[in-house]
Amino acid sequence: MTSIRHNTGAPGSDQVLDAAREVILAVGVRRTTLTDVARRAALSRMTIYRRWPDVRGLVADLMTREWVRVADGFATEDPVTAAVATVRALRVHPLWRKIVEVDPELLLPYLLRRRGASHEAMLALVESAIVRGQGLGTVRAGEPAGLSAAVLLTAQSFLLSGATMLGPLTEDDLDTELATLLERYLRP
Repeated sequence: MTSIRHNTGAPGSDQVLDAAREVILAVGVRRTTLTDVARRAALSRMTIYRRWPDVRGLVADLMTREWVRVADGFATEDPVTAAVATVRALRVHPLWRKIVEVDPELLLPYLLRRRGASHEAMLALVESAIVRGQGLGTVRAGEPAGLSAAVLLTAQSFLLSGATMLGPLTEDDLDTELATLLERYLRP
């Protein structure tokens, strides 16, 4: 499993990340400042700057925390159920919706050029589910890392581009199709 490096384990991190979440939900990422986050968290700016020298790093850690919390809720499910449930939950997640609606360009580097901590965390969760499924005989043989990458890419496409396919399809229809794709891909 990949080690996930981010600042969310430091004392007071949740307080800062919670404050950042509130500010972002109110004004969007572009208009969020570390000063606003410090004020909302009732901490000094220097306390924030020591951990996060810029908003970008703070937002990255916030996204990782939020997306992993969603996915962790389904971590004991089989990989197909977990992937579909995670896509469904992220689709309506307030932070996800705010970023997609107001600051979608924030996602582009992670879609086109590099993996971030959120990808690494999600890959680790998917890989764990695949290894567990292989042990139970419910997931086909294959390199767990490769299977995990394919599952994540497929789920990510349904999350990011699914809205372009709505009408006449519904979100439920898309979830059914995602489940069908993943079932056929993963089952022995």
